[in-house]
Amino acid sequence: MNLYKRFTILFLVLLLLPLGLIGQQRLFVVGGGTRPPEGVKKFVEWSGGAKARILAITWASGVADQSFESLKKNFIEAGAGSVEHAVTRPLDAAKRLQFIEQLRSATAVFFSGGDQNRIMDVLVDEELLKLLREKYTKGAPFGGTSAGAAVLSDPMMTGDADLKILDGTKVGVRKGFGLVPKVMFDQHFLVRQRHNRLFGFLLENPTYVGLGIDEDNAVLITDNRRLVMVGPTFTMVVVPSKAPKQLDVTLLANGDGFDLKNRKVSIKR
Repeated sequence: MNLYKRFTILFLVLLLLPLGLIGQQRLFVVGGGTRPPEGVKKFVEWSGGAKARILAITWASGVADQSFESLKKNFIEAGAGSVEHAVTRPLDAAKRLQFIEQLRSATAVFFSGGDQNRIMDVLVDEELLKLLREKYTKGAPFGGTSAGAAVLSDPMMTGDADLKILDGTKVGVRKGFGLVPKVMFDQHFLVRQRHNRLFGFLLENPTYVGLGIDEDNAVLITDNRRLVMVGPTFTMVVVPSKAPKQLDVTLLANGDGFDLKNRKVSIKR
């Protein structure tokens, strides 16, 4: 068989493969509080259902075991085959190697709440950060709640901000994952009145889209583009206008969709 025919066959095989096998990106981002059952169910389905091996990373939490048990209960009740607790911080040489092995065998990754800075303090280790990003790019579903949601942006919000003023230069940020390019996640959004923080950041960084996710709500994002909101209240989508000092604000309710590429509301399911 000549080289041309081999390439043709390979191309046709790739076309016939399910998207998940060739690196479809899928993200479950929770605003904190209760994780919406519909979102949990979808994340477990993405992860492999009864064959899922979800790696729960609790580095953000000050009560790691408690955080893990809560996540494990949620995912197992939704049908996950197994949920493994990632090694806890700080990572010495042995724990680091163990984490790499855990990551290698996981079918999905989920970050608990707490303080997002603790996660990135571990991931000053650039190799580990690279391995996590590669895992997502190759198709493993990722998710996070509260601090675990914040860390998915790049930059991510550190939590330092004066919520009484509208000044993006005073919004604390540092390096994060950046799994969805040019999207800033903000959590506990309506409950904690974090509008000024997100608005300020976007006025200083108008190439970004802001997603203010309220407690007990989540967004499901596929292919870094197609977003569906799940939960009882709202997610606020904020898009900087071409005109200076103007922001377009949209509230998404349960089932509403948004196209992050075209920056417009999509048809409700």
